[in-house]
Order: sequence, then structure tokens, then C-alpha cells
Amino acid sequence: MKAASAFSNNPDWEKALTEVLVQTKAGIGDVPAHLALVFINSTFQRRYGDILSRIRTAAKTELLAGCSGYGVVGQATEIEGRPALSLLLLSLPDAELTATHFTQRQIEESNGPAFWHLETGVLPDDVNAWLLFADPFQTDCERLLRELNEAYPDKPVVGGLASAMHGEQATHVFLDDKVFNHGAVGVAIGGAVTLLPVVCQGCTPIGEPWTITRAERNIIHEIGSQPAFKVLVNTVQSLSPALQKRAQHNLFIGLALNEYQEEHQRGDFLIRNLLGVDPQSGAIAVAALPRTGQTLQFQLRDAEAADEEIRAALSRVARRAAAAPPLAGLLCCCNGRGTNLFETPNHDASVVAEKFRALPLTGFFCNGEIGPVADKNYLHGFTASLALFVKKPKSE
Repeated sequence: MKAASAFSNNPDWEKALTEVLVQTKAGIGDVPAHLALVFINSTFQRRYGDILSRIRTAAKTELLAGCSGYGVVGQATEIEGRPALSLLLLSLPDAELTATHFTQRQIEESNGPAFWHLETGVLPDDVNAWLLFADPFQTDCERLLRELNEAYPDKPVVGGLASAMHGEQATHVFLDDKVFNHGAVGVAIGGAVTLLPVVCQGCTPIGEPWTITRAERNIIHEIGSQPAFKVLVNTVQSLSPALQKRAQHNLFIGLALNEYQEEHQRGDFLIRNLLGVDPQSGAIAVAALPRTGQTLQFQLRDAEAADEEIRAALSRVARRAAAAPPLAGLLCCCNGRGTNLFETPNHDASVVAEKFRALPLTGFFCNGEIGPVADKNYLHGFTASLALFVKKPKSE
């Protein structure tokens, strides 16, 4: 197996394409490219078809997938809001790759797992993981993820929602030399290759875990048999002055997904927005459907927390993958990260490069990020979702 990546921010699309093709073809050598992942800033929109066609011809790739982006990611680099493209070529002779263009019609017509097995031609035993790139405007991505969770249980799905330059209300997904302004492109990865996902939601837990004792739809009335708002206020007031300052306008809800864990740590929670509070009734509203009996912990999200989390997560994964280093990576970053969150550019891509030196890397800035938490796949915000291409362990 081999991989090579390259990016270019040349404003001339033909020169940018030539640069990435020369570098990736030199890096991968004479072996066939079984999969190409390409992400293109939307300023090149009128040339998407030309770019895809030339990549497939020049690289002789069997399968191409990707999407448009507000920005693109390369090795140790994030190019935001400027003309750019990023390309990853992978030679995966022992992998089984199957691509699908999911449509909104299919999502609405779905009647269970067997429907998706037939539509994709992929059975659960045939796939180790999925890549997924979706249009956010005309596609019910959360429902699609729920359907894939049911059809392919315990299989990670990593990717993101396509984006474009600010103000543009159209995004595009790519499959081979086809450009779609709707739906989603999925790549099922089977055989001897799989994905090792790393999902960093940019938060750190504060206070202590609590049990939700009364909830109705997205409203939490009581936590630990106390008014939810009172628990929130007491949590913030118990923080140090420095943490209280960081928590202003940066509070989120963490919902534990595995109730059988004795202790919950960072990474065990699905992070969702705190939508509002009602001091009079004591209720709080969240962008989720929490249930009575579920464990909750308030979360703080800012640049410092996001930096701590991604470094800790990548350190854990690097130790786990030390015996079999990853072949390449796909990094899907929220539009709200990058220079919108961190003081210095290239933050997430640089941390990946620190932990996995010389790792071929591609990716893009998303309207929403896709990745697993506690063995189920979700749509996230303000997240960095990384997929590492690795050999499938023989024990699986």
C-alpha cells in the first residue's frame, strides 16, 4: 500500500492541478491509484468537471470521491477562503472499495437495512468503514446517518458536509468525474483496509457528571432532582475565576452515550448546543433529545480546550498505532475552527503532522463533521474529524 498527498493555492486552476498531480504521482510512483480523494475551494466551481476528469486520466485512478469546500487541508497546512485544491492518491491493492451516490429520494424511500444493502450492493460483512461527503442544503444528512447506523452497525462513518465560500448557498459532491449539487457520496472500505477514526469536538468537561431526572423532548427540567438551571449556575460558580471567564458564551451540553461506564471522560460525550435557559421554571433547552436517566456533564468549548483535546486524542491514537503506522489521513474540520477559533493558522493540520510525521493528508473545511462517538455515527459541529487509513487488524 502506498499514498501521496499534495495541495496548491495557485489561483490559476490549471497550474494548481498540475502542481498537485506532479507531486502525488511522484510520491505514489508507478503503482495504480485505487482511490483519489479531492477537495476543491468553490472559487474553482466552474472547473470542477475539468479538474476531476484530468485527475482520473492522469492518475489512472479507479475511484474518485470528494467535495467542494470553503477551505482545504494538506500536510500541516489549512488554506481558508482562497482558491486551492487538495489531492490524496491511495494505492490499496488489498482493499475492497465500493462507491455510492446517495439521493434524498433514497433517504425518504428507505424502509430498513435491507433497502440500503440492495441500493449500495454492500452487505455489513463486506465493509469495515465508510467515507461520506454530503450536500447540507438538499440532503437530510442526519437521517442518512441514522439509516447507515442501522444498516451497518458498529461501522465507523467519517467525513463531512460540503461547504463553499461565505454567502454561497450551493455545494457540490464528487464521484469519479461526476459533479452533484445534491445528495451524498459514500465510499465503503472493505478487505484488508479500514479507518481509524479520531473525533475531537473541541470541549473539556467542567463540574461533575449528573443524572438527568426529568426531561421532555429537548427540554431538561431536572438534573439530580434539582432544577436544571440551578445545577448549571452552581457548576459555573464552582469554577475558578479564570475558568468562569472562559466559560462565558462557551457552555455546551455533553450527553454520555454509554451508561455502563463507571467513569466518563472527555471523548465519551456527544456534545450539543445549549439553546437557552428559563430561570423561572428552572429548565434548559438543548439541541438534542436527552432522556431521563442519561448522564450529563456541562462542557466548555474554546481554543484552549480544543487544542488540549486534539493533542490528547492524537497522542492516544499514535500510541495505539505505533506497531502499524497509518498510511494516510483525511481531516474534516468545521468552518468554525481554523483561524476562526485559533490564534495561529494551520492548527489542526499541524498537530496531526506533529503526531504522525510525513503522513500524507488531505481534507476540507465543513458545514458539519461526521464521525463516531461510542460506536455510533453522528453529525457534529465545531469538530475535527480525522480518518486514518490503516491495515485491518487480523483479529477483526
